[in-house]
Amino acid sequence: MTQQRNARGLRRDAGGRLMTISDLLGAAFAGLAVGLVVLLIFEAVMALTGLGTFGSSNGWLVLILPVWLFVEEFRAEGFGAHRVMMAALAAGFGVALGMTVAGLISGVAPALVSGTAGAATGTVVYCLVWFYGLRWLNQR
Repeated sequence: MTQQRNARGLRRDAGGRLMTISDLLGAAFAGLAVGLVVLLIFEAVMALTGLGTFGSSNGWLVLILPVWLFVEEFRAEGFGAHRVMMAALAAGFGVALGMTVAGLISGVAPALVSGTAGAATGTVVYCLVWFYGLRWLNQR
């Protein structure tokens, strides 16, 4: 297995997949952070112009870049039922736990906070199930 390093320092194998769980989680959290900054700027502009109150938009919007990363990882995995099965399992567990966390927090926090917490939880769960599930299936 050959290793390639891109300009951002992420290690990828010959197929284009991220090699370590820390690379996958780091890239996913970087996407969450960028999405959150963009969403906060959008919220501030909307609040300053009087078109809404700050914190009322859906925090799940921060998932745009991590989902793009997950699609690219899915494409880099190659063909086979194993990648479809792992993507479905990872998405199912990620959405279920993310919605649970968002639901628990929604009573005490605005939609922006609860959605962002749910998105972060779902991202971590997706990364763990996808990465370790594929490695386990590929060893069989």
